[in-house]
Amino acid sequence: DKNIKAKLAFMNKPLWEPNELKKRDSLLEDFAKFINFKSEYNFKNLWKWTIENPEEFWTNFWDYSKIKGDKGKEVIQYNKVFNKTKFFPDSKINYAENILKKKNDDIAIHFLSEKGFEESISWNNLYEKVCKFSGYLKTLGLKKGDRVAAYVPNKIESIISFLACAKNGIIWSSCSPDFGTQGVVDRFKQIEPLILITCDHYFYNGKKINILEKVEDILKQIPSIKKTLVFSYNENEEYDLKDYVNFDEVLNQSKLDETFERFDFNHPIYILYSSGTTGRPKCITHGAGNVLIEHNKEFLLHCDIRDKEKLFYYTTTGWMMWNWLVGGLATGSSIFLFDGAPVYPKIDILLEYCQNQKINLFGVSAKYIDHLKNENYNSKKLDLSSIKIITSTGSPLAEESFKYVYENIKHDVHLASIAGGTDLVGCLVLGNLYSNVHKGEIQGQSLGIDVDVFTDNGKSTKDGDKGELVVKKPFPSMPIKFWGDKDGKKYHNAYFERFKNIWHHGDFIEATRNNGFIIRGRSDATLNPGGVRIGTAEIYQQVENIDFITEGLVIGQNFKNDVRIILFVTTKNNEDLDDKRIETIRSVIRKNCSPKHVPAVIIKVPEIPRTKSGKIVELAVKKVIHGENINNKEAIANPEVLKYFENLPQLKL
Repeated sequence: DKNIKAKLAFMNKPLWEPNELKKRDSLLEDFAKFINFKSEYNFKNLWKWTIENPEEFWTNFWDYSKIKGDKGKEVIQYNKVFNKTKFFPDSKINYAENILKKKNDDIAIHFLSEKGFEESISWNNLYEKVCKFSGYLKTLGLKKGDRVAAYVPNKIESIISFLACAKNGIIWSSCSPDFGTQGVVDRFKQIEPLILITCDHYFYNGKKINILEKVEDILKQIPSIKKTLVFSYNENEEYDLKDYVNFDEVLNQSKLDETFERFDFNHPIYILYSSGTTGRPKCITHGAGNVLIEHNKEFLLHCDIRDKEKLFYYTTTGWMMWNWLVGGLATGSSIFLFDGAPVYPKIDILLEYCQNQKINLFGVSAKYIDHLKNENYNSKKLDLSSIKIITSTGSPLAEESFKYVYENIKHDVHLASIAGGTDLVGCLVLGNLYSNVHKGEIQGQSLGIDVDVFTDNGKSTKDGDKGELVVKKPFPSMPIKFWGDKDGKKYHNAYFERFKNIWHHGDFIEATRNNGFIIRGRSDATLNPGGVRIGTAEIYQQVENIDFITEGLVIGQNFKNDVRIILFVTTKNNEDLDDKRIETIRSVIRKNCSPKHVPAVIIKVPEIPRTKSGKIVELAVKKVIHGENINNKEAIANPEVLKYFENLPQLKL
């Protein structure tokens, strides 16, 4: 018994423990004192208090995080329908006013390109440019509720544009330039933007890629766009604007507009997009106050970020982590941008950036950490003493990758695996400075959000049992709506179809005895290679336009602590699928979607399985290739075809 206990204790030994000083000096403890809560450094107890006393928690946190605005009298306006509950329904805020609180010459945003050139902007200059651009938008007649689309790399100009829109109550929506024409049109066309903001080119993996070549085609397909503004990737280089408006000239010539009208707390600020698994991507619309208060909470209480610190997340403008990073400015921190491939021109370019700029929070995808581990990279030649927290998201961080970070990157860092998504532009489970870090585990729940793990029949699981990630009570950063979803049916189907009036997040998850969580993957058919959510419908749309293909089926195969995309196709007249045709398929997907959408393996099959109502059954095929049992074969119209997918030599690990 003693041996077993010792072995269990060793297996459960934390990789990192916050010391007494860290706990005592944390903003988490400072907030606990602010609300007169005796924490005893027990995170679960504090979290429990926040979900049992939501009005008290959120109104106190508004004050603690010094949100600028009129708070109003009502904290939560309850509705029997989960997502119709409103937070701070009579409050008024301006998001940009909360971001642009500082007026000094310190750096607000710093930018580094993979090509090596750097730019930065001070708080004073950022304020001035945002006010000028917002003034220009008013001269065009754009008003509250209009949409602006941005097809942009991760540059300072992108943030200036977004903040100017937010200042005027205009709704922002961005895609990164690695999206193909079809991917952009599928998203932006739905929201009918009046203006498109873009850039002349960008760099990735040493290649200069022209953006404007795709813009002409995009404009033909989105007739609502009346004006296109272009900024230069490198202002020291001359570039051909074609007939578009010069963004830099607009900034130079526009007048300063320093009015900050305060809008409803729930007024829409930006539209993000679902992955498009079952059709066109859903237009997930978020409220300004909703994301402001959630991001403040995550940065201050969960990441312990303070005024004048430095935040760097490796992201593109098409990922929610870009919106999250920009939200970090509200804490008084500077944010740092990197545009390009994460391991070009060398494997440790991002870590070197952290060293040179003395970054305090370094955020990346789990896939990036896995890549460093697979390449046996060690950071001993770098000085990473400034980094106090590394956040990892996009996909679950494997146990070995946790150990790798502590052994090869930084032994005394707070490693926080975090998870949430586009749906809430934030986290449901993430880190904190009261709890230990255990390998493979996320430390705990997000404060004020009633997170639980449910069995299939809607009951809470016991520790160690896997189940569905759910939220049992409304929370501020749930979407205010899906754009174009007039009756709210798409919204309801996305989160509330599985469990009545309970938010079903779609992650398969396990609660651990350390009060932590392990995410075991998506519980739906969404693909997630390298932590990037990809919808199968986007791939089908391209594949089925190819003349020699009749149909496709896409699944994700678990592969080396990640997921790789497998595409099955049927061909016209059962023709052969040779190497040339496989390359054609890859080329079309790369061009019209993105390089991340390109399947790792493409296999021809005689027939695709489908339900009796004609829908293809991705999950059944996924189970077959992973050697799992299928419980609902009776729902499949042609179950005999599943045998084609068994023991395929191309899919051997």
